Amino acid sequence: MALSSATFMFWSIFGSQFVPAAIQQGSAMSLALQLSCSVLVIACPCALGLATPTAVLVGTSLGATRGLLLRGGDVLEKFAEVDAIVFDKTGTLTIGKPVVTKVIASHSEGGVNTKDSWNNEWTEGDILSLAAGVESNTNHPLGKAIMEAAQAANCINMKAKDGSFMEEPGSGAVATIGEKQVSVGTVDWIRRHGVVRDPFPEAESFGQSVAYVAVDGTLAGLICFEDKIREDSHQVISALSKQGISVYMLSGDKESAAMDVASVVGIQLDKVISEVKPHEKKKFISELQKEHKLVAMVGDGINDAAALALADVGIAMGGGVGAATDVSSVVLMGNRLSQLVDALELSKETMRTVKQNLWWAFLYNIVGLPVAAGALLPVTGTMLTPSIAGALMGFSSVSVMANSLLLRARMSSRHHVQSREKPHNTISGVSDGADEVEQSYPSKWRST
Repeated sequence: MALSSATFMFWSIFGSQFVPAAIQQGSAMSLALQLSCSVLVIACPCALGLATPTAVLVGTSLGATRGLLLRGGDVLEKFAEVDAIVFDKTGTLTIGKPVVTKVIASHSEGGVNTKDSWNNEWTEGDILSLAAGVESNTNHPLGKAIMEAAQAANCINMKAKDGSFMEEPGSGAVATIGEKQVSVGTVDWIRRHGVVRDPFPEAESFGQSVAYVAVDGTLAGLICFEDKIREDSHQVISALSKQGISVYMLSGDKESAAMDVASVVGIQLDKVISEVKPHEKKKFISELQKEHKLVAMVGDGINDAAALALADVGIAMGGGVGAATDVSSVVLMGNRLSQLVDALELSKETMRTVKQNLWWAFLYNIVGLPVAAGALLPVTGTMLTPSIAGALMGFSSVSVMANSLLLRARMSSRHHVQSREKPHNTISGVSDGADEVEQSYPSKWRST
């Protein structure tokens, strides 16, 4: 409006001096009014206003068709600038469906049964029955694995006493079954419930996750689990690393189990943090942000909810619990880790389109405004009438819309090319075929 006013003042005062031939067909005031109106029409910010929302609208709709729930256009902008991604292990890098591989009963020491001694009064079936009785009150994946194993082994169905169940995320659970207090969880958890000595020091070298089962402060035995790595984990980590993104892994699991998974999926071992509690995940995200990193967190469980909420971009697996999906800004509805790469690619392409639209809108104004103001009139006699300016303004808006819609075509063609180039085996030694043996790796008790 200021430029339009200046144009009107200039041509109404000096127009007859610069363009006498043009003024002969009308008054200077008429020319000044015509040029000032052209400036207003050219400067109309339609293209500038359409540059961002049209690209974001196309981007979010593309995400929806690919099973990506994106909560707001600002998510695309933030995700495109992410330089650090933190992965939870169980349920994220692994499929999150652990299975019981074996049950180990504790051994006797000199035939003496004391609170501090191991005993052999519990059979494998007893251990499974007691653990399943505690876990009947939880929805934790490892708890479900224990219950499924107990059902498969036709173990006695035991129920916890009403009101006696207590659970601590990241540690374990305890309940009263009959007249006995049964605790199931980490070694630290059972120590807090009466087990004094280290019951199974060799458990660290098992290469599997374990849950300790204690009855009335005496170790009954332990349950070993295995969890399978997602077939696309290695491919996703490799793709992120090639883009210069720092990849970290947090796990409540023991160091050996966490390192096994990290080595297979391709995460640097110095960026693996094991035996972390839920609140420590949030603290780690905060520390990365203090280093001026834009952080994305990928998780699936309630233990990840605080970290997902704190991260600049929280990404939840579609198969995760409601608490994780509720606080996340991106939800991978297909529950496939490869969708993370799709979301990252989509966000970068969307922001690239936004920048192209903005540059076009700015260049259009930079070139169009001087012409509309009559800069070429004294030299070539060229001027823009308001009708021509209106047509150019509409053309600019249509160009921005067309470029935004081309985002769909660009992403579709790229997705088609990637689909054709996708290898059959995503992890060395693991085939996509249903009959091939899949590689298994440990999960973590109370770690999601």
